[in-house]
Amino acid sequence: MHARSGSIRPTGCSTDAPMLTISVVTIFPEFFSGPLGLSIPARAAAAGSVAYRLVDLRDFTHDKHRTVDDTPYGGGPGMVMKPGPFFEAVESLGVSAPIVLLSPRGRRFTQADANRFAAGSELTLLCGHYKDVDQRVADHLATEELSVGDFVLSGGEPAALAVIDATVRLLPGAMSDIESARGDSFYDRELSAPSYTRPPDFRGHPVPDVLLSGDHAKIAAWREAEGKRLSDRSRGRST
Repeated sequence: MHARSGSIRPTGCSTDAPMLTISVVTIFPEFFSGPLGLSIPARAAAAGSVAYRLVDLRDFTHDKHRTVDDTPYGGGPGMVMKPGPFFEAVESLGVSAPIVLLSPRGRRFTQADANRFAAGSELTLLCGHYKDVDQRVADHLATEELSVGDFVLSGGEPAALAVIDATVRLLPGAMSDIESARGDSFYDRELSAPSYTRPPDFRGHPVPDVLLSGDHAKIAAWREAEGKRLSDRSRGRST
């Protein structure tokens, strides 16, 4: 690990090499310290299934102000993140694909991407900020661009955290019941059926009778039909 990178490995985790190493290149490494030390991301690390490396992009600048951005060529408002620090940061890590730039221009991140990342041995996430990132980072450093939706964030950090969470929850030791993950929306399926728990009647709102029937075949059929109905609704189709 590069001397200027930081790692998160909860106390008591396995000393064996992790199955997946996730590196995050960002100007705000502290953004990740809390979330990655909690809940499922922390449990995956404690199980030895993942290690996190937080890389401060400013450590790869060469001026006293640790400048990572500059004005855009051609004029216009806002600042553009320079390519040099990104290239040097990734080169210091010695990583290979996938190297993902979180970008509104990217393809939509899906469950299939999370499955693919979880099956790999390394994942590097590049977080932009300010108005934009120099296009040469997308063209000549990142191996893919991903977006988490058609909306604007202040930076790539929240998007990177979403990608991490969706990925590491699939790793061994992250969840006490991996079958729960396999029943989620988008896991080898579209939307999942609604869920209910006790009490069977809450303020006059009952649980569907089929779920109380004990008939597993009928319950499975209901869940499949409800998942299809909700998936069609999300696409704007009538049912």
